[in-house]
Amino acid sequence: MIVKIKKSTAFGRVKAPPSKSMAHRLLLCGALSQGESVISGLAFSKDIEATLGCLKALGADAKVEGDTVTLGGIDINKGITSPELFCNESGSTLRFLIPLCLLFDEKITLTGSDRLFKRSLDVYEKLCAEQNILFCQNEASVTVKGKLKSGKYSVRGDVSSQFISGLMFALPLLQEDSTIDITSALESGSYLGLTVKALAEFGVRISRTDEHTVYIKGSQTYRKRSLKVEGDYSNAAFFDALNVLGGNVAVTGLSDTSVQGDRVYRDIFPLLSKGCPTVDISDCPDLGPILMAVAAANNGAVFTGTRRLKIKESDRGEAMREELAKFGCRVDIEENKITVHKCELKAPTMPLLGHNDHRIVMSLAILSTLTGGEIYGAEAVSKSFPDFFERLESIGIKVEKSI
Repeated sequence: MIVKIKKSTAFGRVKAPPSKSMAHRLLLCGALSQGESVISGLAFSKDIEATLGCLKALGADAKVEGDTVTLGGIDINKGITSPELFCNESGSTLRFLIPLCLLFDEKITLTGSDRLFKRSLDVYEKLCAEQNILFCQNEASVTVKGKLKSGKYSVRGDVSSQFISGLMFALPLLQEDSTIDITSALESGSYLGLTVKALAEFGVRISRTDEHTVYIKGSQTYRKRSLKVEGDYSNAAFFDALNVLGGNVAVTGLSDTSVQGDRVYRDIFPLLSKGCPTVDISDCPDLGPILMAVAAANNGAVFTGTRRLKIKESDRGEAMREELAKFGCRVDIEENKITVHKCELKAPTMPLLGHNDHRIVMSLAILSTLTGGEIYGAEAVSKSFPDFFERLESIGIKVEKSI
């Protein structure tokens, strides 16, 4: 899909979409609950559809009505519904569900896009080797078979916190207690807070005895709950960025008590509008593209902790470097640092490319409101935010779509 954004100023109110991060977690907990849990306020992006489909394959009963799913019924003492789980392009789905698959002692294959399986699974491969569990990965799938054991786990924290979250969902269902020792600096650590919060909502208690130790009591039970997914700070950032670019947009539907790490954008945007700050984004890498776009429109910035941008849906640092160059902005990339230089934005004379990455597309769309721009591959927004362009139009941004 090609989307043309015309130079226009945003004005009005827009409701933040539901948090994809919390939706993954609540659906997983709900599927494991005894009885029927009700999760409402969902947006069925491709990532959420992938998680829901995989949970059904593992034995969950799920009924969808509007933005609500009623689900439950996964029982690790019974057989699964299907031995193949399609994760599409969702890293959360894949990494959260591998430990759950290891509770069944059945051969299960998780499939998805080639790009998904370029993202590291080394933490789980090492764990499976230590416990004599089958772990066989190729370019577009991973097959596992074996029974996860309780006990002491040593897990790196500098690849992704998703591995730790995945274990936190599965280990409470084993009979004995377990401990996770985080053996390196923890990146995206705020996401563990989301996992702890989701588990607590369903009656599963996790203790973080210190920064690097997670204690998990065994023989716990997921209780059924009725919950609504909170608003998403990660995607709200795109609309709030319009305020830094001269718009007047009220973003509603966000919880002031949320533990979402990406809420930090509210602190970073003012820094970008006032000067050329140095900002560590190691704990909020998903904000990288929109922060780079806002920096390009203002005074530039230096972003550190950027190493993990290479292993997302695209190499996000490089993708934004290529696209910002079309606006006349120079970007320098180092191993763990990205510098966006102050520039005078100009209207791109070449098409902007989405790099098959939802956050790249949305960031380019926001920046294009200042200059105009044409984005190829704009359908990538369906991964997390299917109605993104409709919401842009609702606040006065001029959008034209073509196939």
